[in-house]
Amino acid sequence: MTPDMYNFNKIPLVESLKENAQSIENILGKSSDLLMNPFKIGDISCNLVCFEGMISTQTITNLILVPLTELTDKNIPSPQKLFDHIKNNMLLTIDRGMPTEYGDLIRRLMSGFAILLIDGIDTAFAFGVQGYETRGIDEPSSEGNIRGSHEGFVETVRTSMSLVRRRIKSPLLRFELFSVTETSHVDVILAYMADRVPMKLVKRLRKRLEELPLETILGSGYVEPFLDDVKPTLFSGVSVTERPDVFCSKILEGRVGLLIEGTPFALVIPSLFIENFQTLDDYNFRPFYACLIRWIRYLAFFLAVFLPAVYVAMVTFHPELFNHTLLVTLAAAEQTAPLPLAVEAVIVLLFYEIIREAGVRLPKNVGGAVSIVGGLIIGDAAVSAGIISNPLLLVCAISVTASFVIPALNQPVTMLRFIAVAAGGICGLYGISLLAAVMLVNICSLENQGAPVMSPISPFTPKAMRDVLIRIGFKKMAKGRASVEKLHGVDMD
Repeated sequence: MTPDMYNFNKIPLVESLKENAQSIENILGKSSDLLMNPFKIGDISCNLVCFEGMISTQTITNLILVPLTELTDKNIPSPQKLFDHIKNNMLLTIDRGMPTEYGDLIRRLMSGFAILLIDGIDTAFAFGVQGYETRGIDEPSSEGNIRGSHEGFVETVRTSMSLVRRRIKSPLLRFELFSVTETSHVDVILAYMADRVPMKLVKRLRKRLEELPLETILGSGYVEPFLDDVKPTLFSGVSVTERPDVFCSKILEGRVGLLIEGTPFALVIPSLFIENFQTLDDYNFRPFYACLIRWIRYLAFFLAVFLPAVYVAMVTFHPELFNHTLLVTLAAAEQTAPLPLAVEAVIVLLFYEIIREAGVRLPKNVGGAVSIVGGLIIGDAAVSAGIISNPLLLVCAISVTASFVIPALNQPVTMLRFIAVAAGGICGLYGISLLAAVMLVNICSLENQGAPVMSPISPFTPKAMRDVLIRIGFKKMAKGRASVEKLHGVDMD
């Protein structure tokens, strides 16, 4: 069977060098970056195949071309003798494989390997001589810290894998590398501790990845829905991190990590809701200060979600809750506003989202100017014109600023803020209370891979509460090893 660009995965190589080379050209459509280098070792025809820009010219010259050129002086009578000599007596590169099918050969070729074909042999040599341009290890852009590491994952999974191995020098740390998606064959790595993760969980995640109905993966968000078991909700049971140290801490707690070629954002499965309020600096600070900062994050979450809604509800339906002086001030401020208060709040929050999106998508040197123009000039002009009241603008600004404290929850907080304003504008504080109850019940009912998203609060696990509302010292924390599978109610088998 002759392979073509649509049907080649399971077709074996043949002994004819000419047919193998022609088949590779047919599969790749004679792509302009495909380099075919025919040469001879004695009387034996060979071909060195690689992709331009994917290999290191210096590495392939020193490790492959020079040693193979030196073989021309040796008496090698047959292709099989040459194959056995290279296989048994020449190392050439550390990362070496011997593909026998076109599918394996093409995947290695596109991963930066150089392929050596020998006439008369139906097995090729694949030498790892990758040298494509990659971004260097840099500080994470989305997770800042004060006293922690300033290294972040990069788009190359093998480099990211080394950042994890440097921090966990344990023989129990396992990396499973395989390719997924039928079209792009994207490399992914499952990382876990063999003594802390149920193998049934690893097998289940591996099966889901291998069966991904995607053509390619251009970001971690492509994969996240397929690893998340939670019901339709605003919250996720999969967390995302750009930090190797955070990734390592989750693995040591019995999670499974996923590194994806082409994106610096790693996934951790399963994830707990309470982890959105924890940062690496919590464990570098003294316990009393870490507890204070953590409680500030909890407060910021409620301010970000409910503050505009509570203000709208109290002014519209429950003005008796304000003292006389504040009530008179608010009444005077709202008197000139032409729109209902709930509509004003929605307009202000939508305007903020527009400014935020513009600042994110525009170049950095322009994004700052957009924030100044939108926040100061337009906001001040709207208040001066009497379209929006000053107290409402202040309340929305506090809510938006509070959401910056918990960036991991930005998406659900944004949606819940609008829903809460609608509930408060229609039903007052009763509507907000009902929304809070529904949200709490929803979070407590979520599970991912058998792990309750709201644990260790629901179901309640007293031993695991030492790092939730408070953060105990390391002397006490070191006495018991934390592991997700030990949480009450977890059944990952």
